[in-house]
Amino acid sequence: MLVLEEKAYVLVVDDDPAVGKVLLAQLGQAGIACVHVPDAPSAMQVLRERPVDVVITDLRMPGTSGVELLEDIVERWPEIPVILLTAHGNVAVAVEAMKKGAADFLLKPFDREEILFTVRKHIATARHNDGPPHAEIQGDALVESASPGMREVQDLIRRAARSTANVLIRGENGTGKDLAARSIHKTSPRRNAPFVRVQCGALPDTLIESELFGYEKGAFTGAASRKPGRVELAEGGTLFLDEIGDITPVVQVKLLRLLQEREFERLGGTETLKTTARFVAATHQPLEEMIKKGTFREDLFYRLNVLPIWMPPLRERADDIEALAVGFCREAGQANGRGELDISPQGLALLRHQPWPGNVRQLQNFVERLVVLSDGNRLTASDVERELTRQSTIRGFSEVGQSGPERIAAGPPDGERRELAGSGTLESTRKDAEREAIVTALGRSGNNKSVAARLLGISRRTLYHKLADHGLI
Repeated sequence: MLVLEEKAYVLVVDDDPAVGKVLLAQLGQAGIACVHVPDAPSAMQVLRERPVDVVITDLRMPGTSGVELLEDIVERWPEIPVILLTAHGNVAVAVEAMKKGAADFLLKPFDREEILFTVRKHIATARHNDGPPHAEIQGDALVESASPGMREVQDLIRRAARSTANVLIRGENGTGKDLAARSIHKTSPRRNAPFVRVQCGALPDTLIESELFGYEKGAFTGAASRKPGRVELAEGGTLFLDEIGDITPVVQVKLLRLLQEREFERLGGTETLKTTARFVAATHQPLEEMIKKGTFREDLFYRLNVLPIWMPPLRERADDIEALAVGFCREAGQANGRGELDISPQGLALLRHQPWPGNVRQLQNFVERLVVLSDGNRLTASDVERELTRQSTIRGFSEVGQSGPERIAAGPPDGERRELAGSGTLESTRKDAEREAIVTALGRSGNNKSVAARLLGISRRTLYHKLADHGLI
């Protein structure tokens, strides 16, 4: 059984009070906190007010349907998994729901163990994810790059899109591996078929198998009906195996057979199914070293690595930083009601000379914080410097810019030194700065805690813990 380290919170949306009562009882008995609301507007209100790990919604409800609610959640909180409940489920319904962003679906009448199995699976996956992928895509293609290394990557993506060969995308976290996989799909002849992602690193062996291959009724406790797996749902489209380096040898064997023979059986089943899905995998792990240690199969590596694509870290594509920052600034300005914003040349120069260890994702989050926490129609060098200092103070080490030892050796600027003199212990100073940053982020975001969390570079759940620690709720 999958054990959750931290108490989870589930939002149930169903116009049938009996369904809500049953789910509240079943999830509550399993130690999962939850709330039931009868319609989509009430659900949106809950989502605005507190962090939610998973949403379970009925497909058919009066007024706003479950699919419409799904689309709203995907747009505003893409990191929250949405599970659809339906009494009319089949593979076609599931595929359509997956295209719109659903994490999963369950059939009515549902079984308690199946509900718990599915909810725990998606809580674990959501907590493993770094967040939604950064937006470096326009239309059906990656933004054109000024960096020779990235231009080579973009050419490889275009070539890969025309083929059906397996692709292995590699690179550091935050470099855009997920985005590259989606771009391959969107520019391929399969663009109108499903793009199905499996987060391999979040789940234990038993869950990975059921996630990939599906299961038959009675395959395990809680399998109340036949359930198609992600391979089946990706038929004719693309199956994206994210963090493939995290799967265990047991799953590697079954995945190797799938890649070699393009066939599989559902868990607990005997019928052999074929697939025409295209396989794209990604990892930040050093697979060659893992092969030497015996933790990753060499034959599986060669099956995956037909078309290798290496995503360069942002420090190796410094020529792209300014263009990316300008694009992120405009997007964040529109999204946060600030209209058309730009960044001064001096501000761009400062951004260009930061190392960005978190790569493009870190740059995007940093620029969004600048947009919300700054005034005026242009972000200046002073705005950038202020945010660099704020992040350094909050985290204890510099998020971008100088490393911790360099910053400690240099000491704070004269103005900061005077302000800090006599202010108390380092811990009290840190807490004061943290509280001030949280209050500022909430004010700038109009008390939108999702936006405030992104501005601070933390999860909504972490933000709520910090609000409680500082007596702000």
